[in-house]
Amino acid sequence: AAECDKAVAALRRAKVISSDETGVRIEGSNAYHWVFRCPEAVVHQAAPTRGAVVVRTLMDGHRPDVWCSDRYAAQQGHANAHQTCLAHLARDVAYADEASEDMLPSRLKRWLQRAFALADGVETFAASTIAGKRRALERSLNDILATTTSCDLARDIQNKFRRARDQLLTFAQWPGMVDATNNACERALRPAVVQRKITNGYRAMWAAKGEADIRTVVDTARLTPGTNPFKIILQTVST
Repeated sequence: AAECDKAVAALRRAKVISSDETGVRIEGSNAYHWVFRCPEAVVHQAAPTRGAVVVRTLMDGHRPDVWCSDRYAAQQGHANAHQTCLAHLARDVAYADEASEDMLPSRLKRWLQRAFALADGVETFAASTIAGKRRALERSLNDILATTTSCDLARDIQNKFRRARDQLLTFAQWPGMVDATNNACERALRPAVVQRKITNGYRAMWAAKGEADIRTVVDTARLTPGTNPFKIILQTVST
């Protein structure tokens, strides 16, 4: 419990936080496994709801500078700025590009490739270079979003980008501190997804919360190079 409390305390001090969740069965009902991540901690939570109350309760009034997540409403509005996960949008664009004959998804695909290239090199670029590339991406996106299309699928993708346009390039304003994707949280959730597929969930909430606590301790420890996860597990279950 002490290690979990330390992880939560670190999260409540963090300037940049990312989050994600996945469905799970608990006590025969639909519930959710949440994960919250910052450079110093990874916090897992089992909750009966997917609502924003989970975030507000965990944060306990703390408002970081930047939050990274997908576009789900419950994960919006918890920080001063937001970075939408570009990987989520890239998957939607890839599907639209294959399914539609319209050129708009292809243009968005190329735009994302340029955005990912900026994200990959953002720590090595000069501030003026980052600013210039960001302005160029913004101008290009404005042109794409102003394009009319008769394809419903292309229009849906266009509207997704339009709603998220102020959250697409936040990473460029925080070089090295904010990721362009939420892949780290998705990786942290994979064991929960595997567990769900194998066991179909938990019979009791205490079991789900217990596993979340263990994952919190282990995943937080893994942030420190050279840590032995097996020893951390033994320490966690024996205290």
